[in-house]
Amino acid sequence: MDWYKDKRVVITGGSSGIGKATAVLLAQWGAHCCIIGRDKQRLDGALREIRSKAQNKASAQKIIAVSGDVSDRKQLNTAAPAIVRDLGGIDILINCAGITYPAYIDKIPDAVWDSMINVDYMGTVNSVKAFLPYLIKQKYGHIANVSSVAGYMGVFGYAAYAAAKFAVVGFSECLRQDLLPYNISVSVIYPPDTDTPQWHEENRIKPPETKALSGNIKVMRPEQVAEALLKGIAGRKFTIVPGGMNKFTWFMNRHLPGVVWKIVSGDLHKYWRKHPVNAP
Repeated sequence: MDWYKDKRVVITGGSSGIGKATAVLLAQWGAHCCIIGRDKQRLDGALREIRSKAQNKASAQKIIAVSGDVSDRKQLNTAAPAIVRDLGGIDILINCAGITYPAYIDKIPDAVWDSMINVDYMGTVNSVKAFLPYLIKQKYGHIANVSSVAGYMGVFGYAAYAAAKFAVVGFSECLRQDLLPYNISVSVIYPPDTDTPQWHEENRIKPPETKALSGNIKVMRPEQVAEALLKGIAGRKFTIVPGGMNKFTWFMNRHLPGVVWKIVSGDLHKYWRKHPVNAP
């Protein structure tokens, strides 16, 4: 996509999953990008892969990686000036960093509730605040925040995660209005289940009810989600809902929430009739 050529993009959570897939596409399309992640070994591997896909493998195309924790506000504030300097500026910030822990609500440890807020929500806020002064000063740019299906509707087993992802949406809606005078646009993407390392980790601990609700819904590839995200950013779309079934669910939940509740609660009761041992 020619629109991204020479754009300067910062991606949190860029060492795996949707973040890495997004960085690979950007590299192929000629953008300069910086990926941020906590795991240094995974980050270095992702950087090598992204650089191997670069449109211009000469030094003209800048592709860098910075080890950092989005939940650490001071760390991000310290890293931001160097990142902007090394990229030669910033045009787009994409917040992909996130974690999850599906579990029965009474079994979710206090530390998990804290980490969902600190990483998934405050991590987004911290990243925005670290890079926003540069975007405001130049009076243009784009911020994209990754939410989830669990950011527009509650899902069994995701109480901690959904709370944080709903918060990301509320923050983004306010941010969109606050940044109108500065010609800075905002997007929120709501990915469905996506074949990422995090999703595979989730599947090891998901309550069976959560798996039952997922049913036979087709899991998206991170490359598909990344392409939808980048097309949405280029089109200055605020709401990005990748996947046909996801779009249908989003529409139904928005316009006919009572119907969605009947379907979801009905599926749960159906599961409990077959598996009474797990019934409340």
